[in-house]
Amino acid sequence: MYLNSQMTADAELPDRIDEHFIGPTLDPDRWIASYLPAWSSRAESAATYAIGPDGLRLSIPPEQGLWCADRHQEPLRVSAVQTGNWSGPAGSTQGQQPFRPGLTVREPQPTTWGYTPHFGYLEVEVSARIGPASMFSAWMVGIEDQPHRSGEICLIEVFGHTIDAGRAGIGSGIHPFRDPRLVEEFSAESRRIDVSERHRYAVDWRPGRVEFFLDGERYRTAEQAPDYPMQLIIGVFHFPASAAVLGPAVEVPELTVHRVTGQPN
Repeated sequence: MYLNSQMTADAELPDRIDEHFIGPTLDPDRWIASYLPAWSSRAESAATYAIGPDGLRLSIPPEQGLWCADRHQEPLRVSAVQTGNWSGPAGSTQGQQPFRPGLTVREPQPTTWGYTPHFGYLEVEVSARIGPASMFSAWMVGIEDQPHRSGEICLIEVFGHTIDAGRAGIGSGIHPFRDPRLVEEFSAESRRIDVSERHRYAVDWRPGRVEFFLDGERYRTAEQAPDYPMQLIIGVFHFPASAAVLGPAVEVPELTVHRVTGQPN
């Protein structure tokens, strides 16, 4: 079972962020540098990252191990950071973004709410260097202290195999997961863009409505919206099985996060 009541009053959750990643390390009260660690461990899901003049650089070097190697069906490597984290005890099914039914917690997680707004304007500025077997993404997902508080707002998702001749498939939209009030509304439109350059991907999230922006220009609107606190996850991913077919092209996939800003609307 999930918690019988919300873990903290929504009004107490942090709803503002202005992160330039000036280092020298990530703020542990704001960021968790592991990807959904409850299903494996913080050590085994740890991101490879560095902070430099351009911001936070997430990368996947060849020696980085697989994420949840014995549990995730498709071989996957990932370096990601997230602004919230919690879990139930070991052996329980209480955790964030379970990727299959009945998944159980391996390493219990302390509760951390670094940035978990309930509505607001959020913008991430990133640049990426990925090959056809890699992708990068930034998304908001419900904190899931109750199973239905699990919907997703995807700000940006780009698969490397969609990049061609100065264009890329710019994915964005809504995923309901276990929220019965939402419906699937996601697409990846081919747009003229060089994702290796700095671009700003943003959402204006309000009751019943989410607007999506690219470099300040609104390009789509969803007439639905999750109605609970959400946390931010930003990451770069690599699919080794696909690399055997598509070729690596880029030996070390990288995503540089230059800035993250968010405030109530």
